[in-house]
Amino acid sequence: MKQRVSEPASQRVSAKPGARTRHFRDLLVWQKSMQLAHEVYRKTAAFPKHELFGLSSQMRRAAVSVPSNIAEGHGRLTDGSMRLFLAQARGSLFELETQIELASGLSYLNVEAGKELLESCHEVARMLNGLLSVLEG
Repeated sequence: MKQRVSEPASQRVSAKPGARTRHFRDLLVWQKSMQLAHEVYRKTAAFPKHELFGLSSQMRRAAVSVPSNIAEGHGRLTDGSMRLFLAQARGSLFELETQIELASGLSYLNVEAGKELLESCHEVARMLNGLLSVLEG
């Protein structure tokens, strides 16, 4: 009799209940974090030129790190590895939030732009926490 090997939870989590996720692009949290990264790139384009290699660069790297870590963790195929990379993504997300606050305080971002970016960060954070809960359960 053939023994059935269960898939890791990271392969089962998707936007559709009961569906299996074969690719990281299917993860809603990856999609939302990609949208956030795009927004960070758009909004930092208007930063002062002297910030090109400073805060602007830091924010872009942190924003890119979030979906990158989600994708890498998904590719590792084990729940333990996925949790580790999701934790890294969450750390980068918190780093980005701090940088958004700084950019807003320096008036590099207008109030509305800063608020929109922070709301997107909070949404991605909730999704990461949810996925982490599923993987721990």
